[in-house]
Amino acid sequence: MTPNGLGLSPTDLSGPTLPGEVISFLSGKRALSGYLVRPAQSSEQAPARSPGVLVIHEIFGLNDDIRGVARRFAAAGYVALAVDLFAHQNRAVCMARMFSGIFLSSLEHQGVRDTRAALGVLAGLSGVDSERLGAIGFCMGGSLAVALACTDERVRAVAPYYGFNPRPLEAVRRACPVVGSYPERDPTARQARALEAELERGEVPHDIKVYGGARHSFANAGASFDAVASVDAWNRVMAFFGEHVTGGAEVKSR
Repeated sequence: MTPNGLGLSPTDLSGPTLPGEVISFLSGKRALSGYLVRPAQSSEQAPARSPGVLVIHEIFGLNDDIRGVARRFAAAGYVALAVDLFAHQNRAVCMARMFSGIFLSSLEHQGVRDTRAALGVLAGLSGVDSERLGAIGFCMGGSLAVALACTDERVRAVAPYYGFNPRPLEAVRRACPVVGSYPERDPTARQARALEAELERGEVPHDIKVYGGARHSFANAGASFDAVASVDAWNRVMAFFGEHVTGGAEVKSR
């Protein structure tokens, strides 16, 4: 299946009804898990390697919203792995450690190491083209996606939603291409503008957009859901990944 610009329906965030499976793996000595979804193929289609995308959750963990994102990517032709960074652990303790790492040691903490481990698992799966990998993340996961862009040369593009920037910010000058989506009515809007300016300085391909009137978690089911912003952001991500992940665009040397 060729990845395409499959749009997101604002009335159905659960994603297509593709079968998923739970897989387990190690990050160092830590046991993690993830929700894996593969694109559908007819019996007549010859086996082919598909691009892969790592889906990184926010503070709510691996929930139905995040599984839905993985299924939508699979429907668009990607092998999608939604990592569970809180698997087998106390969620409150994990969250505290994660945000401490994001704000104090942005590019080298356990969350970044776990994310890189998950990317390695995705890259090594049968049927995955390890030369065509992307990552998408939400809030905490958006922060980790940007950190991944700065620290792992295997990823060709990342899509942070309402995340925080790494410290030092200059690190993003060595990042892979970035397509970011941020709400205007949220502290991360300032993060978006700073990120865009630094990516410009580093001549890193990017598409950063702040959605007027939108609030944090605008792409998730709930009180802050914004159908217009959510659909537009999804279609921008699909177009950007189509160019930089699946379209054979040359990866910026970093």
